[in-house]
Parts: sequence; C-alpha cells; structure tokens
Amino acid sequence: MKIYVVRHGIAVEGLVRGISRDSERPLTDEGVAETEMVARALKKMAIKPDLIVASPLVRTQQTAKIIHAELGGEFATSDTLAPGISIASVYKFLKKFEKAHDIFLVGHEPDVGEIVKDIVGGGFEFTLPFAKAGVCCVETSDLPATMPGTMKWLITPNVFKLLTE
Repeated sequence: MKIYVVRHGIAVEGLVRGISRDSERPLTDEGVAETEMVARALKKMAIKPDLIVASPLVRTQQTAKIIHAELGGEFATSDTLAPGISIASVYKFLKKFEKAHDIFLVGHEPDVGEIVKDIVGGGFEFTLPFAKAGVCCVETSDLPATMPGTMKWLITPNVFKLLTE
C-alpha cells in the first residue's frame, strides 16, 4: 500500500479580508497555481489514487480537490486530519476504505510529518518538515503499520516544477 502524505498549498496569512477563523483561510492565487503544478507532476508520474482524504479546513479542501481533479479516485473529508490529529483516529477512519491501496492524506504541519514518522517507525528525534504543497510517498503493508514502512520519496514544489517543464 502506498500512502501519499500532502501538506496543503500556500494559504492566506492571518485573519484578513473577512476571514474570522483559521479554518476559513483559503489558498492564495500562488498556492492554487503551485498546487495545480504539483498535481500535473503527480499525473506525469502515473500516480492514480484510490482515495484522497482531506482535513475539513478550506485550504486542505482546496488542495485535495485540485489533486482530485487531476488524478481522480474517491474523495473524502475527515476531521481526523484537522490540526492536532490523533494518528490512531486517522487509521480508524481509513479502515472504512479497506480496498484502497494508494491513498492521499491531505493535512497540516506538523501533523503530516507525524503521520510519516508513525508509518516508518521513526524515533523521538525523527522530524520531517514539509514544504507547502509538498508530497511524501510511504509504502507500508498495513495501517497501523505492524512493520516499519519505507519512505520512498519526499518532493517539494520546486522539484515538482522540474517534472512539468
């Protein structure tokens, strides 16, 4: 099974332009363009998700929908990917989709790094900072991982840009 862990794209900073809560912050125009470029690069890599799951926050919904429009697959929203996640609750949610083998999880920092850390069995000192719109591919036999998974790659938008040129 492949798990693609994605951090949302560049979002509006702070509570401006009528935004009253952090959960309402949308992607900026740059964030939309960069996420679209990342989605095109993923398509060039022949990645075909069975499932894309996103946090309910606006910026992750937008990021996930851009990826979904390019790659397809089933789409779901889950509070388990909202900031401050419990990794056990993410796994419990994913049990509903037992037939899914290529899964995108679209969330927030530092939670996305914690998901990768948990799947690969990283120790206390393991950290994995994600760039906005960055994607990490991890292979595992199951979730929760009974054996440490393998981090296959972590690609930033700058590297994805090279794939689309």
